[in-house]
Amino acid sequence: MKYFLIAGEASGDLHAGRLIDALRREDGEASFCYLGGDCMQAASGVAPVVHYREMAYMAFSEVLRHLPDIFKNMRIAKESIARFAPDAIVLVDYPSFNLKIAKYAWRKGIPVYYYISPKIWAWKTWRVKQIKKYVRKVFSILPFETEFYAKYGYAVDYAGNPTVGEIADARQALPSEEEFRELAGVSADVPLIALLPGSRIGEIRNNLPLMANAARRFAGFQAVVAAAPGIETDFYRTVCPDGIRIVRDATYALLAYSKAAVVTSGTATLETAIMGTPQVVCYRGNGSSMTYALFKRILKVRYVSLPNLIAGKEVVPELLLHQCTADGMAKSLRPLLGDTAERRAMEEGYALVAQRLGKMDCAKTTAQQLLNDLTNGAGRH
Repeated sequence: MKYFLIAGEASGDLHAGRLIDALRREDGEASFCYLGGDCMQAASGVAPVVHYREMAYMAFSEVLRHLPDIFKNMRIAKESIARFAPDAIVLVDYPSFNLKIAKYAWRKGIPVYYYISPKIWAWKTWRVKQIKKYVRKVFSILPFETEFYAKYGYAVDYAGNPTVGEIADARQALPSEEEFRELAGVSADVPLIALLPGSRIGEIRNNLPLMANAARRFAGFQAVVAAAPGIETDFYRTVCPDGIRIVRDATYALLAYSKAAVVTSGTATLETAIMGTPQVVCYRGNGSSMTYALFKRILKVRYVSLPNLIAGKEVVPELLLHQCTADGMAKSLRPLLGDTAERRAMEEGYALVAQRLGKMDCAKTTAQQLLNDLTNGAGRH
């Protein structure tokens, strides 16, 4: 069958790449067309119609500035769908763009599936109406999503979480600590603090200088930045102080060998938790205390980080908007760098997160269910 996929940022590209691998194993005649990135290209053997680097806009001002590009990408996506004539469209998060594509595909009679639901349980819950209307099936990767959708009369099954399998595979291929330290350019006896400032330029620009400021306050520790795919190293050097190391394609190794991490809110918080590395979660947008108050009023959940949402309680500290300062990060980070009650409590919280996620092969389960749904009567409607 023919599959058209859309992933609008780095983590979506990673998860979609594994799904493409699974679909190829389940469907010997599978062919692919997509908007995405390098992982999807490696899995499918074909280049993206549009790379996610040209799609990953976040802040309102950034979106406004790039509206012509967004409209262009939308036009390219629709033209590519018409030309490719897929049997199914698989959307990966990225709701502002993808739900418009879902509506377009629904009108064309093409079955639409959502792999990695938009976080509509956190805000913009009205989007559930669009999903119910335009999306044939949602493959949930977070265990609490099934209960959320059930409240709106939409049945969703938990398929497992792709990060669990990705990290299990990555652990088997980790370099030795000696090899990693040589790559990072740090000596063997210096403890590390990992800095994961996000996968978008805006996020990195807002968060990395504060992260680096906080980490440099701990004498005897070396801060190391995990560079995101598609972001040039030269850009990091423009926003990162001298003395901070930068590594590429080695995020899991960095987490494995670091004493603790400072992580921008997103998928990376769950990756860090599964790796077992204590962390401080931060997110510095262009936010004042007034913005924060409005944000908390709009938000439909108590937490923003995935470990806390999955556990249903605070496992990791969250510093958001005006609370996200170098002082705040350093204060939260300090007790995690030694053998403390705070560190042990976080490790216990991580165990609860792992238990709730389970060990299902998410990509395989999704591929099988998607193919079964297509084969048993979904077709074009």
